[in-house]
Amino acid sequence: MAFVYVLKSLKNRKRYVGSTNLLPEARLKKHNHGSNKFTKGNRPFELIYQESYADKTEARKRENFLKSGVGRKYLDEHLK
Repeated sequence: MAFVYVLKSLKNRKRYVGSTNLLPEARLKKHNHGSNKFTKGNRPFELIYQESYADKTEARKRENFLKSGVGRKYLDEHLK
């Protein structure tokens, strides 16, 4: 099982979209401890959205879509 997740920075309201084989809540903890360059400077984050997929390939496709212009519009409309 794989997940796509969206985090929102409590510092500056920026969104971060990612995919993982871990539970999104576990990945959130890693981001809030500064595990990657973007999230380290924009933490703390909260988990605002997640989807589950059968495998990492499908999750990565969805992650790439959500990072596209159309995907960002989708998130804007569904996360109001």
